[in-house]
Amino acid sequence: MFVDTLEIRVEAGKGGDGCVSFRREKYVPRGGPDGGDGGDGGSVILMAEEGVDSLVPLAQRKLWKAANGQRGSGANRHGASGADLVLKVPPGTLVYDADHNNLLKDLSAPGETVVVARGGKGGKGNAHFKSATNRAPRQFTPGEPGEARNIRLELKLIADVGLIGKPNAGKSTLLSRLSRARPEIAPYPFTTKHPNLGRVQIDLDRSFIMADIPGLIEGAHAGAGLGHEFLRHVQRAGILVHLVEPAPADGSDPIANYYTIREELRQFDPQLLQRQEIIAVTKADLPGAAEVRQRLETMVGQPVLLISAVTGQGLNQLVNAVSDALAGR
Repeated sequence: MFVDTLEIRVEAGKGGDGCVSFRREKYVPRGGPDGGDGGDGGSVILMAEEGVDSLVPLAQRKLWKAANGQRGSGANRHGASGADLVLKVPPGTLVYDADHNNLLKDLSAPGETVVVARGGKGGKGNAHFKSATNRAPRQFTPGEPGEARNIRLELKLIADVGLIGKPNAGKSTLLSRLSRARPEIAPYPFTTKHPNLGRVQIDLDRSFIMADIPGLIEGAHAGAGLGHEFLRHVQRAGILVHLVEPAPADGSDPIANYYTIREELRQFDPQLLQRQEIIAVTKADLPGAAEVRQRLETMVGQPVLLISAVTGQGLNQLVNAVSDALAGR
């Protein structure tokens, strides 16, 4: 199961009440007030953590609540503060206030945090209210309520490389060949229902993260097919590897398919066209693949690779091209 959009309610803990107490000991006839303060309520904190790749754990509950602070007690003992509730999310998670639709924080790097609901302050005990004219105060203040809000989480996967192309272009097969990722693979379109991440090892010291973005179709920018569900993940990819199938099952022209995807990217976010792009014709073992590569290279005016995830042809050249592109960023 993969979840990349989610709305939940978060409630911080209430502060503990202050205490009304007086020191009473056998040999201290005028002990005076000794009511302690209440503890602060716990806050709700979101933290981006490496290794977390989905919002599924947070989808199990609609309400997430931090602990309340404890009330104060006699002998000037302060109540314990409530524990903060730390919710871990994948790097690349956008945190919105759902009621006002404003962005609270873009948790783009591991370790980044945002307090989405702050715990209430603990109340004051009666020891705070003693004075020369009020030696036996019975005043105290209750703990403040914690903040509560509805938040919306949107995940935009962060990857060095994003694989794009029409459905059944071979993106999942390529990812499984280059990394340890095991996406679902089948000989029909829309096999992939959610983005997959894999780490591609260049050598002992260098590697990069590759994301398989589910197949895009014409009209994706307006929500057609898987549309907006996955186009936003393309925005986080540093380099785009555009895979072109040489002989689509629907009989469409592979060159036209390339430009269709480019147009969808433009209409969704024009800045995506400025992203560095590596083009590769897949399924090199099919008749006519070399001819498609030559035609496409002539039309786009840049080198086009010819690869096969099944036979391994051209994969080293592709990895080297990605490595060089990353080094030049």
